[in-house]
Amino acid sequence: MKKNILKNDGVQSLIASLVCIVLGVLIGYIVLLFINADGAGEAIKTILQNFLTYKKPSSQLKYLGNTLVKTAPLLMCSLSILFAYKVGLFNIGAAGQYCAGIALSIYAALAWGWSWLPCMLLAMVGGALLGAISGLLKSYRNVNEVISGIMLNWITLYATNMLLTNVKESASPYTIVIAHENPGAIIPSLGLGALFNNNKYVTIAIPLSIIVAIIVMVVLDKTKFGYELKATGNNKNAAKYCGMAEKRNIILTLVISGAIAGLGASMLYLTGYEQWECSTSSVPGMGFNGIAAAFLGGLNPIGSILSSFFIQHITAGGAYVDKSLYCAQISDLIAAIIIYLCGFVLFMKQVMNRNIAKHEEKAERLASEIEKGGEK
Repeated sequence: MKKNILKNDGVQSLIASLVCIVLGVLIGYIVLLFINADGAGEAIKTILQNFLTYKKPSSQLKYLGNTLVKTAPLLMCSLSILFAYKVGLFNIGAAGQYCAGIALSIYAALAWGWSWLPCMLLAMVGGALLGAISGLLKSYRNVNEVISGIMLNWITLYATNMLLTNVKESASPYTIVIAHENPGAIIPSLGLGALFNNNKYVTIAIPLSIIVAIIVMVVLDKTKFGYELKATGNNKNAAKYCGMAEKRNIILTLVISGAIAGLGASMLYLTGYEQWECSTSSVPGMGFNGIAAAFLGGLNPIGSILSSFFIQHITAGGAYVDKSLYCAQISDLIAAIIIYLCGFVLFMKQVMNRNIAKHEEKAERLASEIEKGGEK
């Protein structure tokens, strides 16, 4: 029997992702119609265009660079979620681990005068330590990683505010501009900025994030270590009886996951693109958007590269919506609707598999009836 191409996991992920994107855009458009029908079409077009709303190619390139700058940390958060999920763990603590990376990379750059590479490594250590706490609680006290992750998210947020208050500007709640205080802490561009109309924020963090995605894919799919991790996630007890150290694997998974999230934070803040606001009262959304990016990408590291770009693209595009027709928060609302729908990729795949199974069962039954009829 000829193999059904729709049963291919990659094809299913692609179709499910496209369906979720279309549904998200459609629902977003309907919401805009209810709020103000006159500008709904133009608003949804603007969100999808993002940097293409600019007429000059040079401006388009510059703002494409800005989108890519924020895609890199989102991709890292996506990979953090994906890596843990492949091992049967839901690392909702990625937001807190990302926050730890912010705190340590910025503080090391401004208070200690470290260069960019040690700052990035320290950010990874911070995220890894938080991941280790969740891993230890999960392994030895059976504390659900979601519960411990949520608690650590808030603890880390307030700890970050307290720590970075020591390196903030005297007249504002924002941290000191790293590029002014310690230029050596800014991730080098190596000429990449020139490709985007001399965008100074475009650095090697962008290709580095893609390299990390490839490494994650290789580790999970092509190594014994990755196989052990996934086996532990599929059945912890079976892995234990096969001689695998299931507790060690759970801890290692969350440590690696946390390190990736922490690295993502340094990839944004060590470009100088943003400053941390020490009065921040909510956990950075980057960690949570990483969940949507991971599922929209079909839980595939390469797919996550594309999904992270798309989510950041529509998030940035929302800023260009006409504020005279819609309130300032409308862009966030529409982007949130689309991002929310992106989380239903796995559900869509389940629906597809169920329908394919029913169709094949019906075809087999029909073939069997025809065969029996022929024998008579």
